[in-house]
Amino acid sequence: QVRLVESGGGLVQAGGSLRLSCAASGRTFSDSAMGWFRQAPGKEREFVATITWSTSTYYPDSVKGRFTISRDNAKNTVYLQMNSLKPEDTAVYYCAATFSRRGLLLDISDYIYWGQGTQVTVSS
Repeated sequence: QVRLVESGGGLVQAGGSLRLSCAASGRTFSDSAMGWFRQAPGKEREFVATITWSTSTYYPDSVKGRFTISRDNAKNTVYLQMNSLKPEDTAVYYCAATFSRRGLLLDISDYIYWGQGTQVTVSS
């Protein structure tokens, strides 16, 4: 059974940094596309970052230049380094995966497997 477990969330002041991790289990994820999404209270879940099996990446303008997604296939883990955090980054962050070698996947519907989420709170 495929399982994704996020960790690394917490409370940080504006301008600070956090690194989220997503550990995958159940099968090898080297041929998967991985993504990060977030959901703030009262808002829809939104795309944050994606990385393909060939390590191409894509970010929305809201996080570009501040967030970096990476993967370690040997550890079946994907990371989200978040720098220069802003209060508007406050949300529950979710890891997602799908076994696909298509291009960059930006939509919630592109992903099959989801983690339980980790809370990130940025204070002003």
